[in-house]
Amino acid sequence: MSISWHVPLADLDLDEEERRAVLAVLDSGWLTMGETTSALEAAFAAALEAPHAVAVSSGTAALHIAARLMELGPGDEVLTPALTFVAGVNAIVYGGARPVFVDVRSLDDWTIDPDDVRRKVTPATRAIFLVHYGGYLCDMDGLGAVAREYGLAIVEDAAHVPGARLGGRAAGTMGAVGCFSFFTNKNMTSAEGGMVVTARADWAERARRLRSHGMTTVTWQRHAGHASSYDVLDLGYNYRITDLHAAIGLVQLRKLARNNARRRAAAQRYTALLTGIAGLTLPFSTPRGEPAYHIFPILLADGIDRQAFMTGMRARGVQTSVHYPPAHLFSWYRQQYATAEGSLPNTEVIGRRMVTLPLYPSMGDAGVEYVTAAVRDTLAR
Repeated sequence: MSISWHVPLADLDLDEEERRAVLAVLDSGWLTMGETTSALEAAFAAALEAPHAVAVSSGTAALHIAARLMELGPGDEVLTPALTFVAGVNAIVYGGARPVFVDVRSLDDWTIDPDDVRRKVTPATRAIFLVHYGGYLCDMDGLGAVAREYGLAIVEDAAHVPGARLGGRAAGTMGAVGCFSFFTNKNMTSAEGGMVVTARADWAERARRLRSHGMTTVTWQRHAGHASSYDVLDLGYNYRITDLHAAIGLVQLRKLARNNARRRAAAQRYTALLTGIAGLTLPFSTPRGEPAYHIFPILLADGIDRQAFMTGMRARGVQTSVHYPPAHLFSWYRQQYATAEGSLPNTEVIGRRMVTLPLYPSMGDAGVEYVTAAVRDTLAR
């Protein structure tokens, strides 16, 4: 039986505009990847001031394509944080490359540590797959310096940061490739979907082939009379998005700035109300640039039973979660790469003690205040 949450972890901003957009695609008679997908790509590239954006079926597909663009394979190492959803690490492994797990900077800054990146570079290192965790931007100056020194490519896992900016540049445009997710709980959604962003025209062209079986033309081009046949130039995949998904994404993109501002207001209200409460601390005390505020994480004090805390919040109608169990401690990665507990001290402390509180655009002050009261009451008990 499903739970009726007083305050859910996340919530959608969907209204008649998305419904009309989907119905327009249904009425058009063309549902698969076509003109609406092209419109989303153009709008997303313009929003980020990026030369090229290629829509795909998921954020995972975007990350896998990024690995393919860099020809990562057996014998190559890729530096990546373990404090991330496992999709990014899996994408490294798909082609046979080896993930090398890197710690985060501190218990305040949960983004990848440039100093630990530098310590773990070897002659086999080819790339850095960074993660802008939770909507908060990485130290791009520090990471860029290491990348330039050792000739490494940077892939930005920008799933949490659409609309975020640093030094005047959009998140996802500061590395060789930016990878976005439009999953249901993201700052903008298309239900399922993602985007590959790059400044390189040749990589954008190849990404388009890779998402559609390596073919030189796609069904829409042949339907429109722009081609009558095709060749296969690459080992590709079925990573196409549909125009139904793209239609939702276009509407959501138009709402992104407004909804990010609402997320920021809720996060700032949380910070004002939760700062100084015994039993927890708040990370990202000095965030870089303009964050996207995808989630609102807290760090419980050492000795507090996290499961008891989450159960107490549930009893008060507040949904919480954990973002994320550290990837290097998953059984498969331990077995394949002999990763061990104790190797990433900051990540492991965060992995044991972090809790994600609800955050979404329509929360308002009332929602934040309800969650804050539940946190105080649960910790007091």
